[in-house]
Amino acid sequence: MTGRLSGRRVIVTRARAQAQALVDLLEADGAEVLVFPCIEIVDPEDFAPVDAALAHLDGYDWVVFTSANTVGRLFSRAATLGIDLANAVSKATGLQVAAVGPATAAALAARGVKADFVPEEHVGEGVLEGLLSRGAGPGTSVLLPRALEARELLPTELGARGVRVDVVPVYRTVPGEGDPAVLERLRRGEADAVTFTSSSTVRNFVRLTGGVDLSGLVVASIGPVSSKTAEELGLHVDVQPSEYTVPALAAALGEHFAGAAAD
Repeated sequence: MTGRLSGRRVIVTRARAQAQALVDLLEADGAEVLVFPCIEIVDPEDFAPVDAALAHLDGYDWVVFTSANTVGRLFSRAATLGIDLANAVSKATGLQVAAVGPATAAALAARGVKADFVPEEHVGEGVLEGLLSRGAGPGTSVLLPRALEARELLPTELGARGVRVDVVPVYRTVPGEGDPAVLERLRRGEADAVTFTSSSTVRNFVRLTGGVDLSGLVVASIGPVSSKTAEELGLHVDVQPSEYTVPALAAALGEHFAGAAAD
């Protein structure tokens, strides 16, 4: 197969259930993809906080979605409870919807909800700045469905400004098991690049590959949060797209190797 990644072997560290979109993009650009699941996404131990929030959406000024995973998980739980979430959001007086980036906004749109706000910088800092500039402050309430393990930036910074933030875990990220065959190929130096889409994929990749020489890998990170984690763990980040999305990550990796071939 021809393409900018032709002859390149690229490791995908996402949960197996969510890896296919990235796998397809990389393969379409010629790569041999090695799926090495470093995380799994599972239900929270207790759905009670989620259920309570879904029953009282009209009590919030904002609902903030920080990933497409969060969108899918919240809509799935609502459906289990017999709640038409898109309809409930539209009927909740004064409720506005924020999405961290275009992929999250697209996941909402696919389910009939239009994001009222998407920051230019697709990270928590961008969401925070946007909410504050739109009046979030004392007396304002924000619903934040998210992973159990997530950055505390939004609840901490919004809370410090008098905002009531209800954090409701809609899923947990647990360590994945990788793949022994891929690990063996890594040991033999039969991989050219690794992709990271979250800090948890970075941490668990480093854990699973302990003792393996990773110095020859091109490291491609979806955005600054996962890049920072990678750097802290001793990995040099070679590729980070300007837009923090899976398609942009795949495209940036292709551009990197195309540039290397041209040199």
